[in-house]
Amino acid sequence: MMRSRFFRLLLPVLCFCMISLGALAQSNEGTEAYEPEVHQEGKDVVWVPTAQALVDLMLDMAKVTPKDYVIDLGSGDGRTVISAAKRGARALGIEYNPDMVALSRRNAVKEGVADRARFEKADLFETDFSRATVVTMFLLPTINAKLRPKILALKPGTRIVSNTFDMGEWMPDRTENIDQGERCTDWCTALLWIVPARVEGSWKLPRGQLDLSQSFQMVTGTLKTGDRTEIIAKGMLTGDRIEFFAGQRRYTGVVRGNVMEGRVASKAGARRWRASRREPLSR
Repeated sequence: MMRSRFFRLLLPVLCFCMISLGALAQSNEGTEAYEPEVHQEGKDVVWVPTAQALVDLMLDMAKVTPKDYVIDLGSGDGRTVISAAKRGARALGIEYNPDMVALSRRNAVKEGVADRARFEKADLFETDFSRATVVTMFLLPTINAKLRPKILALKPGTRIVSNTFDMGEWMPDRTENIDQGERCTDWCTALLWIVPARVEGSWKLPRGQLDLSQSFQMVTGTLKTGDRTEIIAKGMLTGDRIEFFAGQRRYTGVVRGNVMEGRVASKAGARRWRASRREPLSR
C-alpha cells in the first residue's frame, strides 16, 4: 500500500523531468543546428565572413607564431581564432552574439584546437585586450576610430591587422591585397599596423638634446649639439625600434620606456648613443 502511494506521488515528478529533458534536448538540437546568415545584424556590425585566404594573409602579415596571444575583435564563426590556434598560438575571440560563440566553440572542437582557441560573449568596447600580442578585426572605420586610443595604448610592437577598413589618420605600416577570384570574392585587403612606442618630448644626450614630435609611427624634430641644430629626417618607429637621420648620421635604436639607445653610423664609422627622457612618462 505504501509502495503504491509512493509511486503515485513520484509519477508527476517523473513526468515533469521527462518533459524538461525533452525540451532541453530540443533546445540543444536547435543550438547545434544554428547557421549564421551573411549580413545578419549584430550589435555593432553586420556579419560577413572573412575569406579563409585573407585570414591566412592577415596572420602571415602579423607573423603569428606559437609565442603569440591573438585576440580577434568580433570573432563571428571563429575562423580567425581557429586559424591562429592551428599555428600554435593561444587565441581568444570576442563576440557579442551568444549563438556565434557557441558555434565557434563547436568549430574549435571539430578542428581539434579547443585547448588553444577560446571564445567569450562580450562587448568589444568593454573588453581588456591589453595582453594581446596580435589583434585582428573586421569592423568599420567608425568603430576602428573609437578603438584606436585603446589600441595605441597597447605594448609597443603589438601587431594590429584589419580586413579592409583603416584607422583614419594612422596610416598602415603595410597593405596587401588578394586578387578577387575563387580564393576571395569580396573584402580582399589586409592592413597591418605595429603599435609604436611613445617618444614625443625632450631627450637628454651626453652632449646635446633631442626634441621629438610624433604622429603615430612618424617622427620629426631637432638634435641640438652645442651651437649646432640639425633637423631630424626620415624618422620612423616600428614598435619599440626607432630610426632617424640627423645631418649625415643615421641613428638606430630601441626605446625602453624613458631610455632609448642604439648605434649611430656615419662616414667616420659607428658608435653607441643613448638618450633619456627629460620628463619621464607616467604609467
